[in-house]
Amino acid sequence: MSLNDTPSASRLHITLVGKRNSGKSALFNALVGQQAAIVSAQPGTTTDPVSKALEIHGLGPCVITDTAGIDDAGGVGKMRVEKTLQALRKADIVILVVNHADIPLIEDWQHRLKGRPMVVALNKGDLMCDAERQAKSVYAATALPTVVTSASDHRGIDKLRQTLIGLSPKTVDVPITQGWAEDGDLVMLIMPQDREAPRGRLILPQQQTIRELLERHCSIVACQPEEIAATLKRLTQAPSLIITDTQALRRVRTVAPKECRLTTFSILFAAQKGDIEYFREGARAIDRLTGQSHVLIAEACSHAPVGEDIGRVKLPRLLRGRVGEALSIDIVSGSDFPDDLTPYDLIIHCGACMFNRQMMMARVEQAKRQQVAMTNYGVAVTHILETGETSAP
Repeated sequence: MSLNDTPSASRLHITLVGKRNSGKSALFNALVGQQAAIVSAQPGTTTDPVSKALEIHGLGPCVITDTAGIDDAGGVGKMRVEKTLQALRKADIVILVVNHADIPLIEDWQHRLKGRPMVVALNKGDLMCDAERQAKSVYAATALPTVVTSASDHRGIDKLRQTLIGLSPKTVDVPITQGWAEDGDLVMLIMPQDREAPRGRLILPQQQTIRELLERHCSIVACQPEEIAATLKRLTQAPSLIITDTQALRRVRTVAPKECRLTTFSILFAAQKGDIEYFREGARAIDRLTGQSHVLIAEACSHAPVGEDIGRVKLPRLLRGRVGEALSIDIVSGSDFPDDLTPYDLIIHCGACMFNRQMMMARVEQAKRQQVAMTNYGVAVTHILETGETSAP
């Protein structure tokens, strides 16, 4: 797999944020080494977030994102600001781009992004008197690393890159199979090849799990759901672990050897991307659903559904088979996610293989703040199977 093939969800996300005309786009271009964003003296030139995938030596594969000004105004400006806030939810590191007049805003943004690694770029340093002294003052007041930058003469660009390296988390995501597989294990993967998967390719959770198992020197046996029993008979020993697509979980449970550990791709990604304990607790809300309840099903990807889609068809069927046809279910996909979650009794999220952990955890924290139960596809289906269901997924 080449660098350009590294999925966005597995890259370090770095997002530039600041007021209009703070020089974000010019600084973005300087960081990525090409004219990827339009630069203009006209305020509000950047309308939608602009992202560039690249590698920064010392950081590895990254996605750097330029955003619209956080002070944009008017009806359209409000929508641009919302796009900026969406981009920030994915950010592993934030570059706060400020000019001299914006320095009072720094502490407010530090508070709003509490706990998020942040570097202050005191930008347009070539036009600023005593820029280095001001940078030291910002650091003294906020303890945030502060770099004087200028896109026009590339001042501070190398130092900014080095600062990003220092702020980078040790790992963007925990290992997918951590706690499930040991190095050298025999692992069986149950992988339905449905019509939604691009021809000639495996879906992302399958790709990433196989790659990780190979790196751990595991032996891998893969088959489709209808071939499980025949494949097990061919093996001279039982697998240490079976990982299945959620849709095949019921069938796998009936034939899997009792000594085998069994999980789903969705549960593995729930632990890697989100809060597995919160999801397990949230699944108990399924037992409290009634015909008057309201459920939100959220998908990270925005594919066009084909056939018996798990989120749009099978999960609703399972839930309504258990609760009744009156159960209200809303479905959102991609970056769409309600600001107000309180109308819902339960949120069921996909495995979020298309999201980085920062983005998924932003949704988890939002649900926690609003005290709304949340689980994910694999955990929900497992709970339904263990507590009794009226129809198979």
